[in-house]
Amino acid sequence: MKVKNAEEFRNAILKELNFQPIQHSNYVYYKNPSHSSYGHFLLYERKNFYEFGIADYTIPHSFKLNFQNPSHMIRFGIVYTGTTTFKLHSRPVSSFSPSSFFVIEHHISGQQAWKKGQHFHGIEVTIYADFFNEKFISLTGKNFDYSLIEENYTYHYLPLQMVQILQQLQALSDKGELNPLYLESKIIECMGIIYNEVYRKKHNSFAIQHTHGTVSIGSNRLLHLNTSDIHSIQKAHEILSQNITNPPTIEALSGMVLLNTQKLKAGFSYYYHMTIREYIISLRMSAAAILLSTTDMHIHQIGNEVGYSHPSNFIKMFKQHYGKTPLQYRLMNREKETN
Repeated sequence: MKVKNAEEFRNAILKELNFQPIQHSNYVYYKNPSHSSYGHFLLYERKNFYEFGIADYTIPHSFKLNFQNPSHMIRFGIVYTGTTTFKLHSRPVSSFSPSSFFVIEHHISGQQAWKKGQHFHGIEVTIYADFFNEKFISLTGKNFDYSLIEENYTYHYLPLQMVQILQQLQALSDKGELNPLYLESKIIECMGIIYNEVYRKKHNSFAIQHTHGTVSIGSNRLLHLNTSDIHSIQKAHEILSQNITNPPTIEALSGMVLLNTQKLKAGFSYYYHMTIREYIISLRMSAAAILLSTTDMHIHQIGNEVGYSHPSNFIKMFKQHYGKTPLQYRLMNREKETN
């Protein structure tokens, strides 16, 4: 199957999941009416201007999509869980795994593959270039210089402010309080952050990601990261993703990836914009949210499943992360399923 634009690409995935739309006042809620355990997808959009999607679903069978998208768009988000492989024409095979990401797409084509049983959980904003350009010119008086960020290259980087905005949008959506005015204002705020990253900082943060660069340690020390260091950090990320219940200690992880602890901690924070501890918590909370939404396991069982031997610690951490207790989160998702 071959798709020719972003909308066709999204709809092709939803078709493979057999997700059916349920229209709400300002968003569309997609789910499989026969298999609630497959999860759901929420879409907020101002058509051909921007989209905000929240995905939390499991792949029922393996499939591939060939795509060819001439559109010019800016995409960024956070993948909490899930890995796919994709091949852009003229580039080597790549994988898309849990991390923040930023990419400017223009005339892309290739193939992407999903495997049966994989679970995907993430949030994403898409801004169409016409909207981005119009706002950028009207508010800054000049055209955005796209040459400052490599097109069709996925940066595993987002400024912290943009990560926080995405999490705010998701939290409001979870509470049923995300309205179109607030969503558009936050998307424009993200555009302002991109502007500062590219034009106002001494070093273009996206260029640094592409060329590895250096990491600041304290106020007066720099660590240089070479290609081998980056591969070690990515390997550490992969190991943590696969061992959320009993993750290795920093020292053990350092030995496993052959990188000293100081470089590992600093490099991980630099590239993934959270500490190793914060990443482990993020993975655990994501896994817990999935179990709360798709199973009838007791709260203490779920806590134990994701690495918390004391239910009180799990409940406290979950509430800090999602703004509600595990039970409140479960009840909220059950209400969505019945609507």
